[in-house]
Amino acid sequence: MNKLLDNFYVRKMAYSIFTLLGISILIFTIARVLPGDPARLALGPRAPEEVVEQYRAALRLNEPLYIQYFAWLSDVFRGRLGISLVTFRDVTTDILEFLPATLELLIFALIIDVIGAFALGVISGRRPNSLVDNLVRIFSYAGIAIPSFVWAIILQLVLASWLDLLPAYGRLSLGYDVRRITGLVTLDSILQGNLPAFLDALSHLIIPSLALAIGTIAQEARILRANLIENVNKDYILNMYAHGLPSSTVFFKYALKPSMIPTVTIMTLDMASLIGNAFLVEVIFNWPGLSRYGITAMLRKDLNAIVGVVLVIGLAYTLASIFIDLIVSRLDPRVKHKR
Repeated sequence: MNKLLDNFYVRKMAYSIFTLLGISILIFTIARVLPGDPARLALGPRAPEEVVEQYRAALRLNEPLYIQYFAWLSDVFRGRLGISLVTFRDVTTDILEFLPATLELLIFALIIDVIGAFALGVISGRRPNSLVDNLVRIFSYAGIAIPSFVWAIILQLVLASWLDLLPAYGRLSLGYDVRRITGLVTLDSILQGNLPAFLDALSHLIIPSLALAIGTIAQEARILRANLIENVNKDYILNMYAHGLPSSTVFFKYALKPSMIPTVTIMTLDMASLIGNAFLVEVIFNWPGLSRYGITAMLRKDLNAIVGVVLVIGLAYTLASIFIDLIVSRLDPRVKHKR
């Protein structure tokens, strides 16, 4: 039993469960104490007061906060997150409907992020202070300073409006019909053998995915560049060069691996943060995803929907944290033995 409890990954899972529980308590409390009457907002200003009072009682809003929380928590263990005040459906149903669109957007953004960050970081770190390095650094400063939604507008204007290369909004063009299987349009079109729909869905993903990924690419490329330059100048690397080992072998096998640890850590956290940063991009591109659903819930003070969306984001961060430890422990086994 002690060996099991001492296991690195078991401890991480236990911490993650307590983290999610703490997030649920915090966001549940904040959502309840915000100004405004959710029952009145849901039924409208013309609803009779007795009807509003009945609906308020049905939502348990008249009961103490801790009773409301434990009632909600018991429903969560049954797979229910409560009824949305906007859609009047179970929030679990809403999340299952809107989450795949956001996941699809994030998957393609992550593919662009990983390829772009490592390519630019390695190119820049291998030849510091060169022309390419200076261009990458300028891009990094611009990528970090300019928010994702601004990049979305810029890319939409240039690639969609001016050059007319890619569609400006939506997930599919008119005339394409893809039956929902997983909710991921690209995957569903492949499963149904609909190549034209797949290519059309892919073209709709490029601009919003790129807009989401630019900021993370810029940050991660800078981190990788800085770590590469630092590690290349360490004594053990210089000793390898002095013994005549090929420069490419020394750089990619011995300098790149330890340099990747901070980059992978930031990259994995950025993966989780994208789901929270996607809301304005989804609004700009009329993307029917979870982030846009969450913003609507906040504007309408849809209590159950707010808590549900934040829990999904918290779960994403928690899984990202575990994923970080899995990767970093592979790159540096000493991590597993630290307390």
